[in-house]
This record gives sequence, C-alpha cells and structure tokens, in this order.
Amino acid sequence: MAKQEIVMPQMGESITNGTITKWHKQPGDTIQIDEILLEISTDKVESEIPSPFEGRIEEILFPEGDTVDVGIKIAVLEDDLSVPFSGGSSSSTSAAPAKVEVAVEQNGGGTAVALAEVETSNAQVEAGRRFYTPLVKALAKENGVDLGELANIVGTGAGGRVNKEDFMSYLQNRGAGAPAAAPAARTAPAPAAPAPTSVPAGGVAQTLATGERVEIIPMDNMRKAIAKNMVESKLTSPHVNSLDEIDMTKLVKFREGFKNEFKRQEGFSLTYTHFILYALVQALREHPMVNASIDGTNIVVKKDINLGCAVAVPGNGLVVPVIKSADSLNITGIARKVNELAAKARNRKLTLDELSGGTFTFTNVGSFGTLMATPVILQPQLGIFASGVIKKRPIVTEDDAIAIRHMMYSTHTYDHRLIDGELGGRFLASVKHNLENMDPSALF
Repeated sequence: MAKQEIVMPQMGESITNGTITKWHKQPGDTIQIDEILLEISTDKVESEIPSPFEGRIEEILFPEGDTVDVGIKIAVLEDDLSVPFSGGSSSSTSAAPAKVEVAVEQNGGGTAVALAEVETSNAQVEAGRRFYTPLVKALAKENGVDLGELANIVGTGAGGRVNKEDFMSYLQNRGAGAPAAAPAARTAPAPAAPAPTSVPAGGVAQTLATGERVEIIPMDNMRKAIAKNMVESKLTSPHVNSLDEIDMTKLVKFREGFKNEFKRQEGFSLTYTHFILYALVQALREHPMVNASIDGTNIVVKKDINLGCAVAVPGNGLVVPVIKSADSLNITGIARKVNELAAKARNRKLTLDELSGGTFTFTNVGSFGTLMATPVILQPQLGIFASGVIKKRPIVTEDDAIAIRHMMYSTHTYDHRLIDGELGGRFLASVKHNLENMDPSALF
C-alpha cells in the first residue's frame, strides 16, 4: 500500500483551475471512499468533491481560498492505517518559518515605506530558490517577469507560496513605485504617482479622481472566471453574427391551447424554448459542420448533439447545463431534461458531467424582454443561438396584405475560422424553416 495523491479535478470543458472554498477533513482525519473531502468553486459551479480513496488525510497542500490549476496535487492520503500518522507535514508547510525583513509600500500613506516581517517556508526558500506553481510560472513568462524578479513577490498562499493573486497584484504595481516586496530598504523612495485602483486583464488601468464617489466591489470567483473565459473566447474565435426574424404565430397559438393540458401531464410549463431546442437539433442534423470544434488545424465533427442551454442563476451569473444526446429525444424528452437541469442549476446541484461535453449552445435573451443579442461563443464550440422576445408586429404577407403576427428575432453567432457566412446563414434559415413549418400537434 502507499500514499495516494489527490489532485485538483477537471471541473468541465475549458476550466483550467478551481478555488478551494472549504476542506471537510483535516490532516489526521480518516475518510471513506465517496465521503466529501472538499468544496471547489469555478465560474460554472460550486461542487462538493468526494474522496476517490479510503484512508487517512496526511497532508493538505493548499488552504481555503487558494485557486489551483487542474491536475496539481492538493492533498495526500495514506490508505494503510497501520502506518503511523506523519503529523500532516508537507513540502509547503513542514519547515519552520523563517523571518525575512522586507519593504512594504503603505497604500494609504502615499509614499511612506514601513519594514515588515514576512514568514516564508524554508522548503520554499532554500539556497536562494523558491517553488512556484506552473500557473505562476506561465504568468511570469507571459508578462516578461524573470525568476529573479519573481523572487521579490511576497506570497500569501500556503507556506508563503506565491499564488495568482499575489502575482497579479505585483504586476499591477510594477513600475508604478516600490516593488511589492524587495530586500530591506531603509530610505523612502521618491514620491510616485498614485497607484491605479485596478488593472483589468488585458485592459487599461483606472485611476480614481480626487473626491470621486465610488463603491469598490471585489469580483467573486465565479464572476472573475466568467470574465476571463469571455475574453479568451473573443481572442480565440472571430465572431460573426447572422440575424433573422421568425414568425412564431403558429407556435404561439398552439401553446396557448395546449399549455394547461401539458402542465397537467408533466407538472411543469411548456415554453417556447422547448420548440426552439427541438428545431436546433433538426438544423444541426442537417448541418453537421456547425456541431464541430477546432483542434489546432483539425476539424473535429461531433457525432452526438449535446445542446447547452444557458440558465441565469440569480446573483450568480450564468451556467450552461448540457442536454446530452439531444438528437435521441423527442420534444417532450427535451422539455423534461430542460426542466430538470434548470431546477438543479438554480439550486446549485448540477454535476460536473451535466456541465461538460456541449457541442452547441442556446440562450434565450427574450426571457428578459430583450429584442435580440449577439452572444459570446462557449469554447471550444463553434456557435451559439440566441432568441429574442416574441412580439406582435404588423407584417406584410406574401399576398401584400398587412397582418398582425407574433415575431421573434434570432441570432446565430459562429466562429468564422470554420463557419463562413453561407453556412452560418443556411443554418439560421434552417432553424427558421423548422419553427415556422413544424406541426406542433404531431410532436406530443
């Protein structure tokens, strides 16, 4: 038998890290297989993570609040209880802390410099060397920070480890005044310009004017991750939008006459989303290249249609649970699955499997009264379909008469690396045709 390593799990497609929000066990505690070990938060979900092993917790390598890359070791478990407990020591916490005198800039006092003692780990600072996570090393390389400069950063992670927040804080003030942490300096530097309040990723530093009335609200982990993913999607995919209006009159009239019976049968309401998702499945069957992704210079055409359906979670942003194998379901099956996933999303009960594997996404901005939208593609997918609010409008018919119809604007947003305007437009036309010409009475 041997010690078992527990790593940060993959929390869904395109998720590269997670934040440890709570440890349910501490070093020395025993744990059973599938007993909850910790809780992790990402932009998509907050999940309870069960233990994959049975045994005793030997080491916890990251404290609550740390953000850790997928695949990085976060704890060690001993599965042979006859082995004496080692006391919970680890490479990041076992060594006695050393006191290092460093210069710290006082933000509130402008240019004053105070001397502070910072505890570091002998395991991390040994013969002039420190341990840095792969994420911090990657950020340093990306921003042109060499190891010598990296050593100037005070770490607030486990055992004084430099984490992502430490690095970004240092980068924000780099060149604006005194470094975040440097060897003891006993003379105050020359007055520096006021430090910016924040530097958005890839954005411009903001400096508050004297006397400006503001409220500073730190982003939570979910909002920070959403912001990061949206920026990365725009940098990855050249977004193109095709828009059209769809006559929903036939479906509106059918739903009005059938909704009460449907609710008695199923226990939940029949919505226009169910019809749109069904129409999307038929269009994806007709245009399989839209149901693909790009891997380097390869096109990966997905044989299963896994529809993501965006769900707004009040106060918590947006999650996108996935209807797996939607092409194997009839419209009632799609409706049942949407209702199940939406309820779990709002109660924060979605599983990792229910949040991964999507091949195309739908978002209903009309539920907020929005006329139309141009959404951001969820990587690594190639497209997303948005439906606007359904409104009565006067429409000129084919026989040049004017009629009041229930109209809906829809947007197909697609990745122009693979989907050209012709294919993007034909896909949208297919969805329009399906919605305007389907016989809803034959679907139930």
